[in-house]
Amino acid sequence: MTTAITYIRVSTDEQSHGYSLTDQQDKLNTYCKIKQYQVVEHFSEDHSAKTFDRPTFKKLLSYLKQHKGKINKLVFLKWDRFSRNATEALIMIKQLKTLGVECEAMEQPLDLSIPENKLLLVIYLSTPEIENDRRSMNASNGMRRAMKEGRHCSTAPFGYKYTRDEKNKPLLIPDGHKADLVREAFELYCTGLYDKVQIRKMLAPKGMTLSRSRFATLFDNPIYAGKIVIPALNDEPRQVIDGVHRAIVSEALFQKA
Repeated sequence: MTTAITYIRVSTDEQSHGYSLTDQQDKLNTYCKIKQYQVVEHFSEDHSAKTFDRPTFKKLLSYLKQHKGKINKLVFLKWDRFSRNATEALIMIKQLKTLGVECEAMEQPLDLSIPENKLLLVIYLSTPEIENDRRSMNASNGMRRAMKEGRHCSTAPFGYKYTRDEKNKPLLIPDGHKADLVREAFELYCTGLYDKVQIRKMLAPKGMTLSRSRFATLFDNPIYAGKIVIPALNDEPRQVIDGVHRAIVSEALFQKA
């Protein structure tokens, strides 16, 4: 009888959109019963398939090595459940083959003994990887467009917090007492009487919670002077432009610091 392991995977993001580990397992159990596979173990996880550096998949691989020659099939729903990286997937398929294990996608079955099917396999494996790359590119392009509009596109730095403007877009605004601490830090530093370590110790009892390394970079961040830094990209040079947010310190004070 053919022995099999079932593997199911769903990312945390996919779970929030209604994908279910239980649903996958039910489908695989039914499929294996119809195919008359003896299922000897189940593995499931909620982890990205960009690489095989996944906790559960590592356990699965270890299990297969311990039972080398005793497991015939690794069964999963679709190829994107197995991997979203074509290069790593092809390497893993070969590795599993040395353990006597054949990969089988229930909804995308392929007989890999037929040479032409290897091309279809590459398509199945590459499509989700391309989708990931496109989403990442769209996100990066969107962030760059926002930066060119003068908007900060990551976590609010100490002294700022996010609100929404009249167009419902995220907007940095000074965060009350924290903004006052940033201003005081700049003013103390520009006196030339104290170094950064001393200033951090002076402001800590007032609520300055930045670590030593992060506090040291405070004085190099143009955002506090109302500026946005757009990193160099391809043929575009690095730019520093006026932001849409309000400065905490004047440009003159920032330059002096």
